[in-house]
Amino acid sequence: MTSLWGGRFEGGPAEALARLSVSVHFDWRLAPYDLLGSRAHARVLHRAGLLSDDELAKMLGALDELLAEVASGAFVATFEDEDVHTALERGLLEKLGALGGKLRAGRSRNDQVATDLRLYLREHGRQLVRDLAALEQALIGQAARHLDTPAPGMTHLQHAQPVLFAHQLLAHVQAFARDVHRLRDWDLRASVAPLGSGALAGSSLGVDPISTAAELGFGSAAPNSMDAVADRDFVAEFLFCTALLGVHLSRLGEEVVLWNTTEFGWVTLDDAFSTGSSIMPQKKNPDIAELTRGKAGRLIGHVTGSLAMLKGLPLTYNRDMQEAQEPCFDAVETLLLVLPAMTGMIATMTVHADVLEASAPLGFALATDVAELLVKNGVVFRDAHEAVGQLVQHCTAQGVELHEVDDATLAGISPHLTPDIRSVLDVRGAIAAREGHGGTAPVRVAEQLEALRIEVAAHEQWAAATPS
Repeated sequence: MTSLWGGRFEGGPAEALARLSVSVHFDWRLAPYDLLGSRAHARVLHRAGLLSDDELAKMLGALDELLAEVASGAFVATFEDEDVHTALERGLLEKLGALGGKLRAGRSRNDQVATDLRLYLREHGRQLVRDLAALEQALIGQAARHLDTPAPGMTHLQHAQPVLFAHQLLAHVQAFARDVHRLRDWDLRASVAPLGSGALAGSSLGVDPISTAAELGFGSAAPNSMDAVADRDFVAEFLFCTALLGVHLSRLGEEVVLWNTTEFGWVTLDDAFSTGSSIMPQKKNPDIAELTRGKAGRLIGHVTGSLAMLKGLPLTYNRDMQEAQEPCFDAVETLLLVLPAMTGMIATMTVHADVLEASAPLGFALATDVAELLVKNGVVFRDAHEAVGQLVQHCTAQGVELHEVDDATLAGISPHLTPDIRSVLDVRGAIAAREGHGGTAPVRVAEQLEALRIEVAAHEQWAAATPS
């Protein structure tokens, strides 16, 4: 096995150790970032007088060649390389001979991997925001088409109060916007470069971590070399961000599953974003929503697993930290699969506005509006609630709706229930009345829609920018 650490050993590692130790089959994803760090480190060694001008030029040229070969697949790692760092040093030695070995001075795999993983996550964090913004835009597009569509608002999955369907769609956008805020806020804390910290104590070779940090697009260099190589807070926090995003995607997926049922009948999914059954020819299944709902569990598992791995580690680096990488890669790759699929499903689904509007008043959904009218008429809310509750009990027993109760029966139930309550037994009127800040009135929902359009445009702009 090619190794970066074998000098003090008389023999090679046992096969069992070698098989356990190998990480190149998953950490090869870090190769482009490791090469970026190597370029910056070569310049630092040059400024420290450890590489001549000619050696630096040759080193940078070889690193550029290696980067191109990695991208094209011309250079690949092997099991014998153990990890990405070993593989890339092998490639450099093949090109430069002994000169390639100079690059190892002043750094360790400890600060290399911490730097590589930050670079990988910061770049892919922006890719997630890019795809998340596309989903936000799909929801906004559906909301814009249904600014005048009443729908049943629910609590406990029971009809509660009528709302605009656009208001419900934008509620999901608000949750996703918080996910973007978290990822952006995380990026600020992740913008700290560990390179230059060495194994744990820094370097005596005069390397300059601050210049390395600037070249690699970090906001600062780590102020404590021990913390720099031991810190995986950025991993745990990133995985929390992705787990909560997964939960929000799962909630949206669950709603789509319900909306798409025969019982709800609120939406029909496009054929391109549905699947069939191997035995039942009539089936049209919401597999995207279901798979998304299912994958939330693995995202939650990644953050809990990483926290459990980190909880008992003494300073500084421990090999346990290798386990931080695969959850990150899987979280990123899972979401980069899920987000475009969810976006396509939402953008292309057909919303049945007539079904939604017809369902909006069912389940005595206007009862609260009757109670609030009584309050406006001077009735104490406790008494208003009791009176309307008795009205609902009567309607349930008789199998009638609120507006079908005659005046005499209203008066018999409660003297507070006068004929004027019929003035609020109108879905559109009830929705329009909820015009307080954040309410479901059309004027408020239209304002929310425009504000979110501006915010999501900012999400897209941030995703397209270079990390700094």
